[in-house]
Amino acid sequence: MNKDVVAQKAELVEEIYKNLTESQAAIVVEYRGLSVAKLSELRKLLRKEEATLTVLKNSLVSRAAEKAGYEDLNKELTGPNALVLASKDPSATAKILTKFAKRNEELVIKGAVIDGKVVTAADVVTVSKLPNKEGLISMFLGCLQASVRNFACAIKAVADSKAE
Repeated sequence: MNKDVVAQKAELVEEIYKNLTESQAAIVVEYRGLSVAKLSELRKLLRKEEATLTVLKNSLVSRAAEKAGYEDLNKELTGPNALVLASKDPSATAKILTKFAKRNEELVIKGAVIDGKVVTAADVVTVSKLPNKEGLISMFLGCLQASVRNFACAIKAVADSKAE
C-alpha cells in the first residue's frame, strides 16, 4: 500500500478518534435505502442541534473506537453506516434521530457512545425521551426551591400563630 494512503488513513483515524472522545454523543446509524434528499433533510435537522452526520468507512471508525476504548461499538459497524456526532446535547440529537427513524424506516439506530459509555439502540431511544440539559437543571432547581419555600411557609405559619 502506498505510504501516502496509509498516512492519510492514519490521519483520518486520528480525527475520528478526536471526534469520538470530544463529542457528547456518537451515534451509529444505518442509512441503507435512504434517498439523498432524506439524508440531506436529516443533516439539516441535526445541524440545528450542533450535530453532524458523516459517512465513514467502518474499518476506520473501528480503529478509532478501539483506540478510544469503545471496542463494544465495533459489533454495530456492519453495513452502510453513518456516524452522528453531537457536540452539544445528546438528548436533542437522539430525539431528532428517533423521530426521523419513525417516519423513515430505512434509518436504523444501531448503537452509540454517550458521555463515554457504549450503549445500545434501546438506550438511545431512552435518552431521546429525557428532557434537555436546561430542562433537567430547571427541574433540579425547582426541587431545591420547593424545600426552601416550604421551610419559609412553616416559619411564617409559626410567626402568624404567635402574633395572634
